[in-house]
Amino acid sequence: MKKMTFHIITLFPKAFDSYLNESIIKRALQEKKIKVNFYNPRDFTKDKHKRVDQKPYGGGPGMVLEADSVIRAVTKAIGRKDRKNVKVIFFEAGGKAFNNAYAEKVKKQYSHVIMICGRYEGIDSRVKKILKAEGISIGEYVLTGGELPAMVVLDAISRRIPGILGNIDSVEENRISSHEIYTRPEVFTWKGKRYRVPKVLLSGNHKEIEKWKRNTQ
Repeated sequence: MKKMTFHIITLFPKAFDSYLNESIIKRALQEKKIKVNFYNPRDFTKDKHKRVDQKPYGGGPGMVLEADSVIRAVTKAIGRKDRKNVKVIFFEAGGKAFNNAYAEKVKKQYSHVIMICGRYEGIDSRVKKILKAEGISIGEYVLTGGELPAMVVLDAISRRIPGILGNIDSVEENRISSHEIYTRPEVFTWKGKRYRVPKVLLSGNHKEIEKWKRNTQ
């Protein structure tokens, strides 16, 4: 089984510490099923003060991350890898919608995923053109940086790699799943009101249970 390596271009690598050091992703890293590398553009800038942002042409609030240091960071991440085995993702509000189908496609086709995390007003658009990166959005909203989207993409792809979830059927698309789930006790009482598990789930009738799950997807 090939190992997936995520290369994250970010000014704030410590933002990932808590997420990578907990639960399933932590175990995946310890068992070497995935690998995560960080590249800080400040380490690749020519500016003696490690400055990597500039005022935007055309005016506007905020600052824009320069092209040079970001491209140098990505170039370091790519190294001598076969570019056919590398996916470069550029997070932007108007990018292609990220979903389960996209995560599955990347998992199957690539061993290296490079994610460029913007900050402030964003990244010089020439970075995307020069690197032939694909613009991706995780939703119709704006965040303060690309670190959270990078965590989302890392998680969604990683959980599809055999062995990371323990049981591959835990990936929802591999089974009939419902948005409604229940566990013990059968009757839960809260402030005098009783809440019951749907009877069909207690019936043992697998055909009817699957029908119920389809209707509540």
